[in-house]
Amino acid sequence: MTITQWLIFIIIIQCIHGLGTWKLYVKAGRQAWEAFIPVYNAVVLMKIINRPWWWTILLFVPIVNLIMLPVVWVETARSFGKNQYLDTFLAIVTLGFYNFYLNYVEDVDYVENRSLDPKSSSGDWTSSILFAIVAATIVHTYFIQPFTIPSSSLEKSLLVGDFLFVSKFHYGARVPMTTVATPMVHDTIPIANIKSYVFNDKIEEHKTSLKNKLQLPYMRIPGFESIERNDIVVFNQPADTLLNMNDFNPDRNYYKPIDKKTNLVKRCVGVPGDSLEVRDGYVYINGKKNELPDRAKLQFSYDITLKGNVASYQRLMEILKTYDITDTPYQAADGVFIIQATEGAVAKAKNHPNIASISRRTTPKGQDGNLFPRAPQFPWNYDNFGPIYIPKKGETVALNMEVLPLYKRLISEYEGKKVVSRGNQILIEGEPATSYTFDQDYYWMMGDNRHNSIDARAWGYVPFDHVVGKPVFIWMSWDGIKNPRWERWFTTVGGSGKPTSYLIPFLILLAAWFGFNKWRKRKNSSN
Repeated sequence: MTITQWLIFIIIIQCIHGLGTWKLYVKAGRQAWEAFIPVYNAVVLMKIINRPWWWTILLFVPIVNLIMLPVVWVETARSFGKNQYLDTFLAIVTLGFYNFYLNYVEDVDYVENRSLDPKSSSGDWTSSILFAIVAATIVHTYFIQPFTIPSSSLEKSLLVGDFLFVSKFHYGARVPMTTVATPMVHDTIPIANIKSYVFNDKIEEHKTSLKNKLQLPYMRIPGFESIERNDIVVFNQPADTLLNMNDFNPDRNYYKPIDKKTNLVKRCVGVPGDSLEVRDGYVYINGKKNELPDRAKLQFSYDITLKGNVASYQRLMEILKTYDITDTPYQAADGVFIIQATEGAVAKAKNHPNIASISRRTTPKGQDGNLFPRAPQFPWNYDNFGPIYIPKKGETVALNMEVLPLYKRLISEYEGKKVVSRGNQILIEGEPATSYTFDQDYYWMMGDNRHNSIDARAWGYVPFDHVVGKPVFIWMSWDGIKNPRWERWFTTVGGSGKPTSYLIPFLILLAAWFGFNKWRKRKNSSN
């Protein structure tokens, strides 16, 4: 919905609230009109139910309000003497309309100084759990989100099995667009394997954008830094993959809301305004080779052949591991294995007595790899791609039928404008267009594991409204189920040089904190 539609919706809700509670307001010593004034009525209601004023803020925070509204419905009933389990049940299952019954049918009295303490241990546990969920949802949505590395596209920088903390506030926290969803769950509820949100996925006739009357417009809290070239970024994949990476097809759209599209993590190698080209697997920005941070290690595909007495596949794995080649090789032909490795590791491995040859796999320029934008005039592949311009907010590009495939998806799907072509003429929103000015910034995200990364070369630009946050900290890392990588626990994602683990200092501080609390309790008890 648009902002105007949301304002109308909120006014209707406020009218329903006023009609259902104005007599209760009067019985609590307030004025009837106070039940109808948006926001102010919530502040007054908090006073009536003896709860802090800042609960009002939580009522307007998406997702969090789904938890707070039932709490307020129940608290309202209890403030008028309705404390039984049946009253609680009716307040919740009627979505608050139980208050209409209390307002017009029941002759209730206001309990001004009612006890706010739970009547039972179950009530105490319920209150604690609810507010723990509220606090965790706020932190998860607006500050820090945990994230797990699912693939090896950033191998050597981030490993499969790394558990990250992703900052939402560096680039600015995005306000949830999907208003009815399970807290702290992405697109699918675990085990149940069903959607975690309510969404109307009907498609408008003239474009692939989304129709959903429960969707908020895109909004973002201002951040304190911009995405810089070579930052590692978590974002929602523009060409969504439904439930898992095996379903990937960049030409298919699964019509999820933006904030429920699949989360990915890649390196931003191109920022708005850049001209980007990939030559033999290396990225060039504005004609100059992109210099990666020292922690980033590019990997490519190599053919490896063996000689001598290599007794088993397991032995080959052991040989490769001595050169920090951790990728699992697979056999492409008789005697030829394919591995992913850095150039430094390959240079060392060539000298092993059981390795006959190692040669890099490359695709010549001009050999079509069926990549973005999937048009015959752009025969690009993973090794040789572009040049391509990365759009910047407010910048204008010339449009013609030759370059339209590069920008059509951006204009139609990401910026919501109807684009059609008639012969050699391009129409945007029904008007002839020879140029277009972009409404937002775009980025180019790629993996360091260049031949083992489904990235922007496959599905194109990443709009800024798809950006989730910046990985800042690895708090845990596992190689498989039973093998912890202790050296990666409590390490930073950014920075230069070998990552330093802060696990021991953290454990020392944690022990000191527990010791201090224990000493303080003893001191207080002795006093």
